[in-house]
Amino acid sequence: QVQLVESGGGLVQPGGSLRLSCAASGSIWSINAMGWYRQAPGKERELVARITNGGSRNYADSVKGRFTISRDNAKKTVLEMNSLKPEDTAVYYCTVTAGLTNKDYWGQGTQVTVSS
Repeated sequence: QVQLVESGGGLVQPGGSLRLSCAASGSIWSINAMGWYRQAPGKERELVARITNGGSRNYADSVKGRFTISRDNAKKTVLEMNSLKPEDTAVYYCTVTAGLTNKDYWGQGTQVTVSS
């Protein structure tokens, strides 16, 4: 079994910062990429940031310059979120792409709320 455990969500004021972490465990080998998606109420799930094994990163246009994704080790990713805006409010999901078939695994989600 594969588990993705997310942490770091919460309530923050506009302009504030949060740090999300995601650790993968279990029978997961050859991680090819790790990333974060988010889903706000009434909206579709969207890619926030992604990082490959080679270190290539891509970001949603709405978070460029404010969010930074990194890999702490082979099975852990961190999303640093700065200058948060109310429109960043959403459930954030960690995702891992692994193996020869690029199978996707998902975390349970962590709530981020940006509000004064």
